[in-house]
Amino acid sequence: MADERTKKKNQKGETRQLLLAAAVAEFSAPGYAGTDTNKIARRAGFAPQTFYRWFKDKREIFLAVYQQWEEEEAALLTELARQGAPAARLVEALIDHHKNHRNFRRALRQLSLEDDHVRRARAESRRRQLMRIGGKQTNATKLEKLAVALLEIERLSDAIAEGELDDLGVGAGACLEELERLIESME
Repeated sequence: MADERTKKKNQKGETRQLLLAAAVAEFSAPGYAGTDTNKIARRAGFAPQTFYRWFKDKREIFLAVYQQWEEEEAALLTELARQGAPAARLVEALIDHHKNHRNFRRALRQLSLEDDHVRRARAESRRRQLMRIGGKQTNATKLEKLAVALLEIERLSDAIAEGELDDLGVGAGACLEELERLIESME
């Protein structure tokens, strides 16, 4: 009997993961505005009603994808830091992560301006990042400086991932150096 419950629990977890993977693909291709819950369910191989057993609406799965994105980035950077990787390698990994999720990041930036729930989720994500970086005992002044650095890192990473420097006809050298400096200042 326990094996049957474990099997069902695993299948349920797989359904959620398949829906999340389908949502990532949908938000990365046609984007948030260009998809709907039916497309996500069909891409995952399920009937549309299956979606609603797991998620209330498109925004809820978008926020779950965002949390997954955040956790992937944190795990990647934590592992590189654990290995003693230089700041340049952390910057490279960060930019690659932003490039690989470019359309998702675009949707996140846009929705943060339009949707209070997404804006709050983004703020919570940033707070978690600050706590991971600075720890719970970080004083207000240090937290403020970390927040500024975090926002600069995020914006510069997105700018490189989006090709904004290329649009300006300039190289990314100074930007990469600044990202390295910012990361080193957080250690």
